[in-house]
Amino acid sequence: MENGNQTIIKEFILVGFSQNLKICVTLFTVFFVIYILTVLENIFMIFTVIVSPNLHTPMYYFLCNLSFLDLCFSSSTVPKLLIDVLSQVRRISVIGCLIQMNTVLVLGGIECLLLAVMAYDRFIAICFPLNYTIIMNWRLCGYLTVLMWLGSLILSVAPTILKPFVFCKNNQLNHFFCEVLAILELACGEISFYKITIVIIGFFTLLSPPVFIMVSYICILFSILKIHSVQGRSKAFSTCASHLMVVFMFFGTSMTMYMGTSMTMYMGQASFSAYLKYISLNYMVFTPMLNPLIYSLRNNDVKEAYRKTLNKFSITNPMSQFC
Repeated sequence: MENGNQTIIKEFILVGFSQNLKICVTLFTVFFVIYILTVLENIFMIFTVIVSPNLHTPMYYFLCNLSFLDLCFSSSTVPKLLIDVLSQVRRISVIGCLIQMNTVLVLGGIECLLLAVMAYDRFIAICFPLNYTIIMNWRLCGYLTVLMWLGSLILSVAPTILKPFVFCKNNQLNHFFCEVLAILELACGEISFYKITIVIIGFFTLLSPPVFIMVSYICILFSILKIHSVQGRSKAFSTCASHLMVVFMFFGTSMTMYMGTSMTMYMGQASFSAYLKYISLNYMVFTPMLNPLIYSLRNNDVKEAYRKTLNKFSITNPMSQFC
């Protein structure tokens, strides 16, 4: 469609990683294995929490939410990536691209807020153990869940609705999925609105939650040091260590990419999407697979629940008698 001397883009070509067949087959194998592990691990984590009465607490309710988000987060991009890796031409419509972009932004925003809520849960559990069940009741958990979803949905989707993107430049998207910073490079017209919006969204989802988490864990550290029981102190450290590892993995790359590069883009520097796709692999592909492992390996309650769940399967499995 022509608009003056400009052609309105109707589809994008995803550049991806390589056109070399051997490299593509290798990447497909690696990503496929990782995705299958991600799906199985997160589904098993959710199932284990549901069937284990001793895990029916706010802490594991939020952990179940994290597994669900990781499952959705990975599924929003990796299946398309697997198809594209073995394709000669990697097309995606503009509408499909914007849907994928907003889905990733919404899920990413929810995960940022969820990690902050999980830190708050640990803060109450360790610093105010006697009042924990009163403060972290199921009604509050429900309110926090709704607030996370609505807050991320409004922050992420509203800017696109208020001022839709128009594309009339090169349709080569130098990424493996529709990442907002890469898409912004192809938008035509005045894009300062989007630049400012990215900085604002980054403040609420990528800057404020880590600050809140840091303050919470400083308070938690002082409370743990006051615990006289070595076993109690060790359990508290183990639980908090799992959450901190997840926080560092997710926020480390996300803040590096969105806060650092959005400020660079805001100052009008050169294109940087060529390396954004490699940074994105960490939180889009690897982190959703590693999160269940981190929580299961560092948490004795989860490991015990895993063992009981597997034992139930082995007992109820009709083929177990032949094994």
